[in-house]
Amino acid sequence: MASDQNVVLVLTTFPADGDAEKFARALVDERLAACVNILPPMFSIYSWKGEIQAANERQLLIKTTTPRVPELEARVKTLHPYEVPEFLVVAVLDGSTDYFSWVAGSA
Repeated sequence: MASDQNVVLVLTTFPADGDAEKFARALVDERLAACVNILPPMFSIYSWKGEIQAANERQLLIKTTTPRVPELEARVKTLHPYEVPEFLVVAVLDGSTDYFSWVAGSA
């Protein structure tokens, strides 16, 4: 295993009835992400504009590199249906050198 500060995981949610596949394909087609996993629908409860809300959503796991994050964030804001989409960048502390190379070459 090798540490590589260049690979990050970005989390966002998407409406369960939205076209998450189209959203994910755009990010991969534009080389902003090497891969996007679209998880099964889940139920979210959250505070929005002072009120408790509930919605069916999907969690998306976006694999990319640190240099791509600013452009990825701008694109997510453009494509995403939410006024304020989740955009959390999670550092990857360790992983396979081969996988890191693939992410770096794909995003």
